[in-house]
Order: sequence, then C-alpha cells, then structure tokens
Amino acid sequence: MEEVFLQDYILHLADNSLIMGHRLSEWTGHGPMLEQDIALSNIALDLIGQSRNFYQYAAKVKNALSQDDLTKETEDTLAYLRNDAAFKNDVLAELPNGDWGQTILKLYLFSTFQLLLYQQLKNSTDASLAAIAEKSLKETSYHVRWSAEWVIRLGDGTDESRQRMMNGLTSIKLFINELFYTTSYEAHCAKHNIGIDPSTLKEEWISRVRTVLEEATLPFEIDTDSPVETIGKNGDHTKHLQHLLDDMQMLQRSFPGCEW
Repeated sequence: MEEVFLQDYILHLADNSLIMGHRLSEWTGHGPMLEQDIALSNIALDLIGQSRNFYQYAAKVKNALSQDDLTKETEDTLAYLRNDAAFKNDVLAELPNGDWGQTILKLYLFSTFQLLLYQQLKNSTDASLAAIAEKSLKETSYHVRWSAEWVIRLGDGTDESRQRMMNGLTSIKLFINELFYTTSYEAHCAKHNIGIDPSTLKEEWISRVRTVLEEATLPFEIDTDSPVETIGKNGDHTKHLQHLLDDMQMLQRSFPGCEW
C-alpha cells in the first residue's frame, strides 16, 4: 500500500509539470514578441523535462509492483496512454491559456507554488524525489522571476493590460485552492517524510503572491479558504483536459510504440 501512495504522489508531480508544460507550448509561434515567445517555449521545455524525470521514477516504482513482465511502464506510456481520469494534475494546469495576461498570471501562481514545494521536497527521505526537486529548483526560480516581472508590467501598465490581468484572475481564481488541498497520497507521503503536505505551503504562498500583486496594483482576490469543488489530483477534471490529451496523445495512440 505504501508503494501505491508513493506511485500516485510521483504521478501527481509528473502530471502537473507535463500538463502545464504542454499548455505553455501552445504559445510557441504565437507570443506577442519573438523574445518572449522563445522564453515561454523554453519554460515549457523545462516543465516537460521535469515531468520526464518524475515519470521515469514513477515507471520504476510501478514496474516494481507489477507481476506482469510483458506490460512494463515507461515514461511514454505514462504520459501518452492514460486517460483523463488517470491523470492527477491540478485543474489549474489544464485550464485553457486565455490571452497572454491570463497565461502569465497562471504561470506565476503555479510556479510560486512549485518553487515552495521543491524547496521542501529536496529534503525528502526519498533520494530520487529529493534529487529531482533539487535539479528543478534553478529552473523554477527563473519561472517565478520571469512571470512575476510580467505580472507587474501588465498589472501596472495601461488600463487595458490591467483589465486583462483582472479578467485573467477572475477566470482562474476558483481553481487555485486545489493547490493546497491534501489528498490521501500526499498526506501519507508527508507523514513518512517522503512528500510534502501542500497545505503547509499556503501561508508563504499567500505572502509572496500578495507582495507581487500589490506591486502590480492588482487586488488579492483569492479566497484561499473556499471549498474545493473539482479535484484533479483525484482524477476529477474539466472537459479541457480530455481535449488537451486528444491532441497530445494522438501520435502515440495512432501509431502504438512509435519512437523518434
């Protein structure tokens, strides 16, 4: 049972990075300026690289539990051959990009959470998780810094840019609380010093986000104590995830076992 909790926890971390990375990759070739288009594409690559590290470890754990030597999991099968109900990403990651302001704001809120998580996870008693978190910290620190600068620039910019940021916050704020919702597998891993209880990160997250939003002259309109209605961590997703998976998994499902 303990290995199952670990497996679910690793998949949650992997799915979060993959789905957010895929969403950001949709901006490639569509950014407002070439430099920022490339910057966001590189952030997407960072996140997908992080997901690969987690998927490789998840496959190792799942294969150790399996009695069937003919159906071994790989990073590819975990990413491309599971349906939406099997994914454990936060709903925030799967939401459509919206405009540039909404994407930037979502990335900032998500990356700030990831940074706090990895800072704690690097001390995990699980050496593999600790190593992946340590490796991911430098990239995630840049994601926070880059997106925060854009949040401030747009929030404290023109009337239109500020209104777009306000609209973006309205569209995603109801899905932010899931970041701090603790599932059974997160609670189990935290109890054994393997993973992190996300609820313990909320106070610091609020402090950091409030500071940036204040500098951006944006109100902190996020009720972090409201009930969580849709829990993607437990496989309860919006229709947007299935549309994303249809696109992302098309090649592997059309040509099973294909490799570059």
